Amino acid sequence: MGYKIFIAFFLSTLVGFLDGFGLTMFLPLLNVMTGDEQASFDDMGNLSFISQFIQASGFEVSLILILQLMILFFVLKAITKYLNDILKVTLQQKLILKVRIDLLKLINNLNFKFFAKSNIGRIQNTMTGELTRIQTAYDYYFQILEQFVLVIVYMIFAYYVDFKFALLITLAGALANLFYRAIHKLSEGLSLKFSADNNTYEGQVIQHITNFKYLKATGSAENFASRLISTIIKIETSRKKLGFLNSLIKAVREPLLIIIVSSVIFLQTYFLGGEIAPIILSLLFFFRALSSLTQLQHNRNMFLANSGSIKNLQTFQIDLKANQIISKGDHPYNFKNKIELLNVSFSYDDEKILDSVSLEIFKNQTVALIGESGSGKTTLVNLISGLLNSDTGNISIDGTHLIDIDKNTFHKKVGYITQEPVIFNDSIFNNVTFWDEKNTQNIKRFYEAIKKASLLETVANMKLKEDELLGNNGINLSGGQKQRISIARELYKDVEILILDEATSALDTETEKRIQENIEALKGKYTIIVIAHRISTIKNVDRVVLLDKGKIIETGTFSQIIKKHPQYSY
Repeated sequence: MGYKIFIAFFLSTLVGFLDGFGLTMFLPLLNVMTGDEQASFDDMGNLSFISQFIQASGFEVSLILILQLMILFFVLKAITKYLNDILKVTLQQKLILKVRIDLLKLINNLNFKFFAKSNIGRIQNTMTGELTRIQTAYDYYFQILEQFVLVIVYMIFAYYVDFKFALLITLAGALANLFYRAIHKLSEGLSLKFSADNNTYEGQVIQHITNFKYLKATGSAENFASRLISTIIKIETSRKKLGFLNSLIKAVREPLLIIIVSSVIFLQTYFLGGEIAPIILSLLFFFRALSSLTQLQHNRNMFLANSGSIKNLQTFQIDLKANQIISKGDHPYNFKNKIELLNVSFSYDDEKILDSVSLEIFKNQTVALIGESGSGKTTLVNLISGLLNSDTGNISIDGTHLIDIDKNTFHKKVGYITQEPVIFNDSIFNNVTFWDEKNTQNIKRFYEAIKKASLLETVANMKLKEDELLGNNGINLSGGQKQRISIARELYKDVEILILDEATSALDTETEKRIQENIEALKGKYTIIVIAHRISTIKNVDRVVLLDKGKIIETGTFSQIIKKHPQYSY
């Protein structure tokens, strides 16, 4: 927030002084109301300079004058307080906006290898729930700042009026602060645990929703729910303890304040011979100061109760920044001839997934990758698509290393269709066009894409045509229709490289056959890389690449591979 926080500090200080001067008017007001106008400002201790200023200005001391001064001070205080609050709201909006956008940018530029191993619940909780708690922490932070300034200002007034009385109150307040410190320490520890349990809970909720069908079908929903319930109990137990601590602080605040003030007044008047008028004025300031102090303690406790979210966010940002894509490259993407992999190796947590892989894929060629589960097929296409960077070796397009190519332009030319189609809860038009403007040109492109993906009849039969809503994860669609939408989306993008990662493995035989016909119709128009689930789906590809334990052990046509490795013919 930079220098603007000092503006807030200054305004808070000004609020305190204006309030202090307004409060000083109560003592002369009482004197005037009792008929002693002459002594109205004489009992103000060291603050009697106010009367000197008034008299030097030529004003006559009267009830009207005192009331006018009181109104003036408190109106100026209200205006300053309003300006300070407007500044705080503006700073909060800018802070949260910046944090949200920065987090989004960091995640968008996140190393996919790190993302694949990340706790999704932590990401979601930090992006949503934790930011809400940080907004709350921000509010309490500025309230702490404001209350701190008011305590200092009121203490200055109190000390200026009666030094001995103010010193006694200060010592008593310092002793009371020991109680608050113990409460704050407990709150901070509970806040950290609360954030950690929330991260766990968010991850479990995502798993529960994602796997809901399986959990219901297998009677496992209650067993998994018991894990969620256990985490919920931990969260709510921490929340209850934080609530108890906050309630304790609020409950003892006023009686503790009265005990301190009463004790000091008794000591000052009976043992130290203090005069009652300065004590009353000093007490007025100290009562304000102690009220602000106890409110500060409450706000600090609430800030600490939310501080776990700040620490979680800071740790999260550090992790994201440490795992950013190092270079996006600045060479323009230009695919005319071939993609070449030369001695490419890749490991996950010291486990080698690909070992010295060399491969050439020519433009508009259709290549199929086959092999047992864990042979490295998906990792290989993740490297080709630029999601991952190889540990050793090079991947190049027409001689330019992939890491040196501008990733934004490259990724726009890559289509990626997985076993689980990506469907958004929106219209079919927005799903295919990715929220492009609905103008004549884009509508024409939309219908060309769905025609190539054999979706034209499906859309024509929809009640709202291209504006039909597809529901959560395409709940209103069949598996084949979802895959066709995925294909149409990539064709709408005008891609050059189309990757199909077991895209038809979850479909029935008839639907798979129809989708396969759609894909084969694209042969020769795009560079297509297929990870095959069933060998029958790749009979017409240009080349088959057989992987085993991270190595390419054979390449050739479909018939050549099957002849040498008949075990893959099923």
